[in-house]
Formats: sequence, C-alpha cells, structure tokens
Amino acid sequence: MSHAAAFSGVDTWIFDLDNTLYPYPPGLWAQIDARMGGFISERLLVDAIEARRLQKDYFLRYGLTVRGLMHHHGVAARDFLDHVHDVDLSEIQPNPALGAAIAALPGRAVVHTNSDRAHVLRVLARLDIDPGLFAAIHDIESTRFEPKPGARAYDAVAAADGFDPARAAMFEDSARNLLEPHRRGMRTVYLPTVCDIASAGRNEAHVHHITDDLTDFLRRITDEAT
Repeated sequence: MSHAAAFSGVDTWIFDLDNTLYPYPPGLWAQIDARMGGFISERLLVDAIEARRLQKDYFLRYGLTVRGLMHHHGVAARDFLDHVHDVDLSEIQPNPALGAAIAALPGRAVVHTNSDRAHVLRVLARLDIDPGLFAAIHDIESTRFEPKPGARAYDAVAAADGFDPARAAMFEDSARNLLEPHRRGMRTVYLPTVCDIASAGRNEAHVHHITDDLTDFLRRITDEAT
C-alpha cells in the first residue's frame, strides 16, 4: 500500500517533539539527564546515587520524574522544568525542510509532548520551524501532568482538540506511546530509538509504520497523493 493510500482521509497529524521532530543529540540528553539528577540531589538533599535511583523510579512509576517529585516531595513542576530545560540546544540542526513537509500535509498539525511549552518553542526555533505551523501545542502542563502513554493524556488532547481519531495519525519515538492511539483508531508511525524502554513493543500490532526519516516519510504521503 502506498503512503498516500495508508493515510487517506487523515486530517489531523499529531507529532511528539523530542526524538521525533528531531533526533535527540547525545550531548543534549546528557545535559538534561545531569540537570535532573542535580536538581533532585540539591532539592532533596540526597547524594548522586540516590538522586539517580529516584529519577528512574519516578519515571517508571509515574511516566514522568516530575510527577513523582510533585507527589512525594511537593516540588513545584515549573521549578523542575525550568531547571531541566535550561540547556544548550546548539546540537539540534535546523530542518526547515521538515517544516515544509508538515505544512504540505492536508488538514492540521499539532504537537503532543510530555515536555513543556517553553521547551517546545525553543526546539522549534532551533529547527527553524514556525510554531504557527501547528494548530495546537499540547504539553505536559496543558494535560495537567497526565503523561503519555497513559490513556488520560490522550483523552485530554482529544477533548481539547475535538478531532476524529479515525482521521488522525500519531508520530512517536516511543512505541508504547502508540498503543492508546492505535486503540482509538489512529494511524501510528514509530521513529526508532536506541532506548530500550522506548523501543519495547516496536514490532507489535499497534505500530503501523516505522521510519527513520520523518521528512521523507511525510513527503511521500503528499507526493503520492498528487
């Protein structure tokens, strides 16, 4: 089946941000990971080993480290997010061609990310993609800290956007984040990653398509339709 046929009727295109609209540079992840650990160590007065344990434990239990910090330690989410995302984004390469490919899609494009809006806007600026290209940006604050892959995260976006899941497609670097979109009738596209957690389930039925070149994949959808 051609790309155009596989996505026939789709008029809502939902994109994750990190490692989806751009490949996560190793140096960037190292910065964010270190700043998470540093924040936890300083705020909770624990050593680096315990900070690391809490960081990973809360991520696995709650879907986001910040949710565990909010729940167990009363940490203000804004403090954590501002600290963690105060990083150098210079490793992210501009990709206006991706912006053009998204703009050519029929219907509307939106972002749905477990990150926060300020980080989204900084990343889009580095990519040289106009944020106005997206009809909406659904971040972790707008979903009231309900993270993917939890069902309530997708419910929050669907309620805010009012789109028909049968006419929507979701693009993600985490295979588990595509399970709920698949259950709702959306078409799903997975962008491979070396992360074991994110790649788990990539060969299961809820992953409909796999690509390591998002720009080319989107171009083929529109080029084949003409």
